[in-house]
Amino acid sequence: MMTNRLATETSPYLRQHAENPVDWYPWCEEAFRRARDDDKPVLLSVGYATCHWCHVMAHESFENPRIAGLMNDRFISIKVDRQERPDLDDIYQKVPQMMGQGGGWPLTVFLTPQGEPFYGGTYFPPDDRYGRPGLARVLLSLSEAWTHRREALRDTIEQFQQGFRQLDDTVLSREDAEEAAEVQDLPAQTALALARNTDPTHGGLGGAPKFPNASAYDLVLRICQRTHEPALLDALERTLDGMAAGGIHDQLGGGFARYSVDERWAVPHFEKMLYDNGQLVTLYANAYRLTGKQAWRRVFEGTIAYIVRDMTHPDGGFYAGEDADSEGEEGRFYVWTAPEVKAVLGESEGALACRAYGVTEGGNFEPGRSVLQRAVTLTPLEEARLEGWRERLLAARAQRVRPGRDDNILAGWNGLMIQGLCAAYQATGNPAHLAAARRAASFIQDKLTMPDGGVYRYWKDGTVKVPGFLEDYAFLANALIDLYESCFDRRYLDRAAELVALIIDNFWDDGLYFTPNDGEPLIHRPRAPHDGAWPSGISASVFSFLRLHELSGEDRYRDLAEHEFQRYRAAASAAPAGFVHFLAAADFAQRGAFGIILAGDKAAAAALVESVHRTYLPARVLAFAEDVPVGQGRLPVDGRPAAYVCRHRACSAPVTSGEALLERCAGVTVSPQ
Repeated sequence: MMTNRLATETSPYLRQHAENPVDWYPWCEEAFRRARDDDKPVLLSVGYATCHWCHVMAHESFENPRIAGLMNDRFISIKVDRQERPDLDDIYQKVPQMMGQGGGWPLTVFLTPQGEPFYGGTYFPPDDRYGRPGLARVLLSLSEAWTHRREALRDTIEQFQQGFRQLDDTVLSREDAEEAAEVQDLPAQTALALARNTDPTHGGLGGAPKFPNASAYDLVLRICQRTHEPALLDALERTLDGMAAGGIHDQLGGGFARYSVDERWAVPHFEKMLYDNGQLVTLYANAYRLTGKQAWRRVFEGTIAYIVRDMTHPDGGFYAGEDADSEGEEGRFYVWTAPEVKAVLGESEGALACRAYGVTEGGNFEPGRSVLQRAVTLTPLEEARLEGWRERLLAARAQRVRPGRDDNILAGWNGLMIQGLCAAYQATGNPAHLAAARRAASFIQDKLTMPDGGVYRYWKDGTVKVPGFLEDYAFLANALIDLYESCFDRRYLDRAAELVALIIDNFWDDGLYFTPNDGEPLIHRPRAPHDGAWPSGISASVFSFLRLHELSGEDRYRDLAEHEFQRYRAAASAAPAGFVHFLAAADFAQRGAFGIILAGDKAAAAALVESVHRTYLPARVLAFAEDVPVGQGRLPVDGRPAAYVCRHRACSAPVTSGEALLERCAGVTVSPQ
């Protein structure tokens, strides 16, 4: 079979389209030069390897000779992997959003040969269907407009350009800043609003489809720890319990799907993404540290087991995701019939397992086929038996054809997973979690580090070619601080500080930008401040600034964070749901972040370290005195390891027991010695 230009690309997503009859280009100057030479508009298609609806559109349209012919005759067609080029995705996702549509993937945007958008959408069926215009009709209509109504398109192009300027123009007027400053404890107000809007039955935000929203419930958890507000804990429990019991949670293999198609977490869209699972490990581990709820420990331990078993490169890096489809069907790998369960477990035990997992003769997914979920409350004896059933069913499922795996290794997403592993290690003391985090950090250092110390965006089969974006640097910086706080290897803290210095040097220009200062010139340079399925690079950078400020005492870090707080305070006040991680950083700063500085032999201080690790203290940083500037002068007490609680360059009197340390952290006033 003939292949197109995408056959030589490293991206799994682009290679999926290498045999399309479409004359695809990757994103490159050659494509735009040809568009200018031929005076043709550009069709830009953005997706990723595990995207179900991307597969649907590819099969329906890009493999369709009729539609491919229209694309080849009238357009220059460009394919982009949003994981490789999140900057392009961020820019062009705004096109359907400015048109009053939702964003998402596949993203389809029509551009001038200069890269300016004039029309866009997400999934287009081949012909008019589902209340959506068919791609064939769209192609003909836009081609005709390009040929005969070019001036009218110029007006549309200018409207989009103006929209880009307005979307990122969040610098505050004096009046806006003063009004935003009057909002008292916006992080707490936002957390309470999230709790009020949490589904009272199933947990989570909104109806169908329902997403985990890990950053939102991280903010709820932080404020819950500070205020002890019962409504916050109730919303958190309903959400974490609901997700854990639902089909969105892989009951056999561990890990979470990207979202559920219903409001009950019951039937997932089966693709699994590393960024979701890394953040959910962190959320469940921190919630376990706050509550001691063993069911939540089983969830994050099972999710880690999935990542280590199925999503880890032999050298330690973590793959990006797994597909929803196998053997041409969505969810085929995951769903069961009652006869299939009984064939593995036997008639009697199979019937009990079907009851436990909600497998019915009628099915809850398709006729006769069920997504496993925790359907009933079991007795302690039944719970004990369920683990054996789970292992046998998992072994049987392993014989099926697995979904496709996106084996891109993304620097920033690995950072999110390293953070999850560190939270899990600190919560449990399980050395396997720390070992997995350290191996991943070594992978990133060895394979994704530029000669100048910068970070590449992704690694695939030895290939690195895209420089990292703000989120890659920021997620890694925070992950390495977490890793230092887990094992106290000074190299991790030094590398985190180096990454933050590179953020300041390469991404700061009167505030943070998503792309580096010397990056590829595009039609718009995005700041991308909004938190979405994962935190924004800006909010993660602010967290890294604040944490390093507490460890170093250097005011410049605090000043940079305050600059961004001022820039986005009004926007966060107006639309807090889009700034939940940013507000978590604000809470970290406003509640009085503090340092726990340990002095003495690191091995001998294990009991002090464990007392801090096992306790959820979201406002603290943790370091040994010899590793950080703020540790100067902090010494053991009578030869015993000691801990100092420090805030605003002032430290409390030292304590030598874990119990006394936690009492001090719970609210003893910090004052100079």
